[in-house]
Amino acid sequence: MILLAIVVCEVAFWVAILAGLTARYLLRSPRLGGILLILAPVIDAVLLALVAVDLLGGATASWHHGLAAVYIGVSVAYGKRMVAWADAHFQHRFGGGPAPERLTGARYTIKCWRDVLLTALAVVIAAATLGAIIFLVNDAERTAALSDFFRILGIIFVIDFLWAVSYSIWPKKAPLPSPAATGSR
Repeated sequence: MILLAIVVCEVAFWVAILAGLTARYLLRSPRLGGILLILAPVIDAVLLALVAVDLLGGATASWHHGLAAVYIGVSVAYGKRMVAWADAHFQHRFGGGPAPERLTGARYTIKCWRDVLLTALAVVIAAATLGAIIFLVNDAERTAALSDFFRILGIIFVIDFLWAVSYSIWPKKAPLPSPAATGSR
């Protein structure tokens, strides 16, 4: 049941974002768009409540509950960036805004290191959520599946850290201009 709740919340998250951006740019109603965009964090709170109710009601934790904690951590840490990304693309496509910039070189490397900070925040939020659930349920047998997620969170962080290190050593290069753009054959 929690897996279904995660899927529904993920779909609802993006529906809220698309509805907010549609209201903002296509319906020219920034106030309604803002209200709809505020629903995204509310959806995270609903998922957290569903997990708590399920486990406090006597359910045994599964990987679904751990995934919900990871989802909440990522959503809270990266939510603003995801909305900004969608907003920039939507504004370009429907609002006459500039094309989103593709970062390369040092600017991309800096973005990677900012991502490491966001991933660290996501990991801390997910770990705190897992820890709070384990503490509240107070039954090691029923929450044993959640303990494995601390290792998974560490792996997620290490992968993102190594990604940033790799782009610090080998910066992302700008794409070569196409022959059509340079006029050569």
